[in-house]
Amino acid sequence: MLILLFGVLALVAVEAQLYRAIRVEASRDEAQPADAIVVFGAAQYNGAPSPVFKSRLDHAFDLEERGLAPLVITTGGNGGDPTFTEAGVGRDYLVQQGMAQEKLLADTHSETTYASVEATTRLLRQRHATTCIAVSDGFHLYRIKLMFRASGITAYGSPAPDSPIEAQPWDRTIYSLREMVSCTLWTLGYRDTR
Repeated sequence: MLILLFGVLALVAVEAQLYRAIRVEASRDEAQPADAIVVFGAAQYNGAPSPVFKSRLDHAFDLEERGLAPLVITTGGNGGDPTFTEAGVGRDYLVQQGMAQEKLLADTHSETTYASVEATTRLLRQRHATTCIAVSDGFHLYRIKLMFRASGITAYGSPAPDSPIEAQPWDRTIYSLREMVSCTLWTLGYRDTR
């Protein structure tokens, strides 16, 4: 019984440390010159980015305008939508905002964070690139950076400053807790977490 109690306490301590690491990463903007900016997809509604996705795209647009990278990669599959993909909607939105189309690539097939990192890693390697600025909501960046590191890419996290999720304490907590589960599953070898 005592061994079980120690095991549970150790698990709680590890998960608490993971939660803290996720929240520390969420509050840190590491944007700096890199080979590319990678915008992780979020929901789109009939060809328009959701508020969460729009905040990520607007932040990526600002980073590109600052001259931090010559290339922007949008990610995200169709999520069951027969007409639009997150990456395609993101690319189109950035063009509408004034970004040059030749600076944009879209990974329209990836449906999970892991698949997006893998696809982006291939695109970067094709261009002999080794660094990127990862743009997403703050809670998401810890796992994204772990995945890029495992793929041999250095990722600098840059959270979307106007994230509707991060602005709401309840949402921020729930998404961070969910991210703890996703990080744990990824560490254990499960690759299909959103």
